[in-house]
Amino acid sequence: MPYMKGEGKSVVIALGGNALGNTPQEQLELVKNTAKHIVDMVAEGINVVVTHGNGPQVGMINNAFGFASKNDGKTPEMPFPEAGAMSQGYIGYQLSQAILSEMKRRGIMRSTANVITQTVVYPDDLAFDNPTKPVGAFMTEEEAKEKAEANGWAVKEDAGRGWRRVVASPTPRRIVEFDAVKDLMDAGYIVVSTGGGGVPVIERNDSYEGVAAVIDKDRSASMLAASFNADMLVILTAVEKVCVNFGTPEQEAIDSMSIAQAREYIAQGQFAPGSMLPKVEACIDYVERYPRGKALITSLECAAAGLRGETGTIIKA
Repeated sequence: MPYMKGEGKSVVIALGGNALGNTPQEQLELVKNTAKHIVDMVAEGINVVVTHGNGPQVGMINNAFGFASKNDGKTPEMPFPEAGAMSQGYIGYQLSQAILSEMKRRGIMRSTANVITQTVVYPDDLAFDNPTKPVGAFMTEEEAKEKAEANGWAVKEDAGRGWRRVVASPTPRRIVEFDAVKDLMDAGYIVVSTGGGGVPVIERNDSYEGVAAVIDKDRSASMLAASFNADMLVILTAVEKVCVNFGTPEQEAIDSMSIAQAREYIAQGQFAPGSMLPKVEACIDYVERYPRGKALITSLECAAAGLRGETGTIIKA
């Protein structure tokens, strides 16, 4: 059946880890709640593209294959790009299913599409010279160095808990399946794509080669939103608003800030690395690429209200 595109804004949503679980069973329950909030937006005519993280999930897949390979002698090691694609597939399946079920429950005659995406990164990205993202199972130092020698891995000691494989986190440059995502959104589908930032690939001679890396999902969501001039980028996290002086008596919630103000807060060290900082940086990148757009950081529960301008933190040119 044909679907009608909504009459409201086009929005790229980046789901934080709090919206997903650590196991498929836990996630299946959590995404039902996530879907309700996404469909709240759809019900208001908003055209939604949903992106998501995959950190726990890709690690789980990587660990499972690694354990099986070590202990049963039959299961092969799973290449990391393929583990990333697997995580995109099953997370996207559960999100799409939950969103579709919620729309049917409300009588909204639209459908979903899950697109497993590849994201081009540059082979000379400096991140490849200093892999920092731990993935997979903990190992002894001896096991880690054996794996590193056998597979060409980079390994590091992880906070006194053991040794782990580490991979790079390069800058996303282009989403290979961008045209498919845009066409589906223009046709009225609610699209789930670019999970975990997309499977990192290097482009060589008009072909693509997967690489062991993890792309920051907020940076990929920012690039996706700017690429098709989405009206808004929405980064969902655990808090309703961005705060300065966080965790102190002087803590203050921010309703809106310009790119210049956001950069000043970053220079002051207001946003924690690995937490709020990459989210604010992704919003800056989106607004710089598409100055007519606005970025919103808020919680999942406040997303619909944030899009109406009632809460959250807005970042604009």
